[in-house]
Amino acid sequence: MKVFVYGATGTVGQNLVNELLESGHEVFAGTRDPSKQQKRAHLTWIEADPLRPTFGLEVVEKVESIFLLSPPGLTNQFEILSPWIEKAKVSRIQKVVLMTAMGVEFAPEEAPLRKTEILLEKSGLDWNIIRPNWFNQNFNTFWISGILNDQKIYFPGGKAKASFIDARDISSVAKVLLTTKDKSNQAFNLTGKEAIDHDEVAKYISSATGKKIEYVDISPEDFYKALVGVGLPEDYSKFLVMIAGALKEGFASPVLDSVKSITGKDPILFKTYAEDYKKYWL
Repeated sequence: MKVFVYGATGTVGQNLVNELLESGHEVFAGTRDPSKQQKRAHLTWIEADPLRPTFGLEVVEKVESIFLLSPPGLTNQFEILSPWIEKAKVSRIQKVVLMTAMGVEFAPEEAPLRKTEILLEKSGLDWNIIRPNWFNQNFNTFWISGILNDQKIYFPGGKAKASFIDARDISSVAKVLLTTKDKSNQAFNLTGKEAIDHDEVAKYISSATGKKIEYVDISPEDFYKALVGVGLPEDYSKFLVMIAGALKEGFASPVLDSVKSITGKDPILFKTYAEDYKKYWL
C-alpha cells in the first residue's frame, strides 16, 4: 500500500514511517525540508509545510491512505489540515487517519481541532480519528530543560494521575488503521496501561538515570510564562495551560484498552519508556 504521512519527522510520524516501511508499504513522507532527510528504499520525502497549507497536496493523488496531524505550536489546525481532507475527497482516498487529542470530542464544534474532526467525519471517506492522551515523550522534549538544568519537572498538574501514552504505541495504532478497514469510521481515545502522577513520573526517571529528579507543581501563570519564555506562541501557550488544567482536574486519568484492541499489544509502560529514553536526561 502507498501511504502519505504528514509531519513525518515528528514524534509520532517518524515511528509511523518506520513501522510502515518495515511492514512492506511504500511511504511518502511530508516534512518542511526534504533535502535534510535520509534516503531509504520505498521512501519518498515530500515538502509539506503547515505555514503553506496547500503546498504539496498533489501527493494525495499518488497514495491510497493518508495520516494527518497538526504540528505542535500551532492552533489554526483547521486551516492547516482542511485542504488535505478536501483533496482526499476529490482523490477518493481509501482511508484517512487523523490524530487530534483526548477530549477534543467535548470541545465546541467551532474549535479548530473539533471542526477538523467533523469535516472528516462528514467527508464520505473511510476514516479513523485517534485522540491520544499526554505523551510519555513530552518528558524528553517539552519538559526536558527543567530536568537537565534543575533536576525538576515543572508542571501545573497537582496530584492528578494521567494515563500517559507512548508515541510508539500511537504510531502502531495509526499503522493498523491506515492499512486496514475493519475499524473504519470510528474514533478512538488512546491511553497508556496505567495512570500515574508526576511524582511517580519523577521516580521512574530518577530510577532510570540514577539522578534525583523531583516534581514541582507550579502555578498556571508560571507555566504560561515558561512556555512563552522558550519561544512558544502566546495562543499555543494558553492552549497548553488550558489542557494542563484539565489534567489537574482528573480528565487525563482514564485507562482504556484501545491500544491493545487495535494492535494486539499491551501499551508500553512509563517505566519502560524511562529506561528506553534515559540518554536524553543524562
